[in-house]
Amino acid sequence: MLTPSRLVLARKRRGLTAAEVARAVGVSASSVGDYERGRRRPVAGTTAALASALGFPVEFLEAPDEAELPTGAVAFRAAAKLPAVRRDAAVAAGRLAIGVNRWLERTFTLPDPDVPTLEHPDPETAADMVRGRWGLGSGAAPTMVHLLEAHGVRVFSLPVDCAEVDAFSFWHAGTPFVFLNPTTSAERGRFDAAHELGHLVLHSTTHPADAERQANAFAGAFLMPRAGVLASVPRGPVTEQVLTHRAHWRVSALALTYRLRDLGLLTADQYGVVCTELSRRGYRVAEPDGLTAREGSLLLAKVFRALRDRGTTPRQVAHDLLLDPAELDALVFGLVVTALPGSRRTTARQGRLSLVR
Repeated sequence: MLTPSRLVLARKRRGLTAAEVARAVGVSASSVGDYERGRRRPVAGTTAALASALGFPVEFLEAPDEAELPTGAVAFRAAAKLPAVRRDAAVAAGRLAIGVNRWLERTFTLPDPDVPTLEHPDPETAADMVRGRWGLGSGAAPTMVHLLEAHGVRVFSLPVDCAEVDAFSFWHAGTPFVFLNPTTSAERGRFDAAHELGHLVLHSTTHPADAERQANAFAGAFLMPRAGVLASVPRGPVTEQVLTHRAHWRVSALALTYRLRDLGLLTADQYGVVCTELSRRGYRVAEPDGLTAREGSLLLAKVFRALRDRGTTPRQVAHDLLLDPAELDALVFGLVVTALPGSRRTTARQGRLSLVR
């Protein structure tokens, strides 16, 4: 029997209107609306047609309700510019990831969340507090995705059709989730991860624009801590010095330039000169000679390796999750495609995953 909320979830994940689904299936838009509101039950053939049109198994549409995300739980960076259909598709992907995480937690012992939520500290203080709690000192942050996972954040990749959303995060049932765009530069990916950590930590209820500024400030302070930068970067650095130091901090040249101005190491005029030179060299739209590899998930790589060793294929995992393998692949940094298939199908046993920090 079709679950109305599952039909809504599948439709929104595909970025379709009820009318578009109706045309694909050959029923009226009002019929689809009735199915979604639970006013009518489609016959078996119609349910199969809905599943086919939406690219989900029939079993997905007939499964129990999936967790809802409360209004306002997810903050998008360019919310005013994003079409509602794109926001809905991204939120739907997030809800699917909640189901993936639930399956993972049944199958493996994952790191417990260790992300403080701070109500009052300013972003700079909050970043210092988290770095201190996690024992990072004042040096460059390690691989951000691995760091988040080691502290209980469930990190997933955004499907390509949601790439314009950029990145987002939320708390669900006491567990923090972060979603990253896998198509950005390596430096942007690190900043995005720190930015979303800022949202999780600050848990701001202020105006979205203010929350974004706070998360940006947190990310700059987390990736480029005041004490470390002041101890290593000279006052009034020229462009070449900025480029040298950005490699150490593993951030973009513009992000470091902004941070240097924020810390008073660049005057407003010096900041303008460096930004102009960086733009002239192409650093405003790309990061020439930057990091060569984008960060991926260590936890999920371990998961698929363990499953492979037990004879469970990624396709079987997708089947258990009631997802198409391509849908699962889009959420787990492409590991379904790259994972080697096992030789037999088995039920995964309980195991323990430990991450090296």
